[in-house]
Amino acid sequence: MNITLSVDEKIAERARATAQAMGKSLNQMVREYLEQLAGRATLDAEVEELRRTSGQGNSNGWKFDREEIYAERLNRYRGA
Repeated sequence: MNITLSVDEKIAERARATAQAMGKSLNQMVREYLEQLAGRATLDAEVEELRRTSGQGNSNGWKFDREEIYAERLNRYRGA
């Protein structure tokens, strides 16, 4: 699909220079951004579904503890 956008000329020039510095075309950068944006909408819908259905399980009082998870991973990595 082709899309026509209206963008200030100075912004387009700076964006094109940034894209070139990254080894990409402005078109490629816009396409990748739109893909991320569309993916984010899908992710947001999935997160909302999880929020809506959360609380239906039984954690037996367990709470998420990031440090505990990292320690477990580190112990597994070290072979403990």
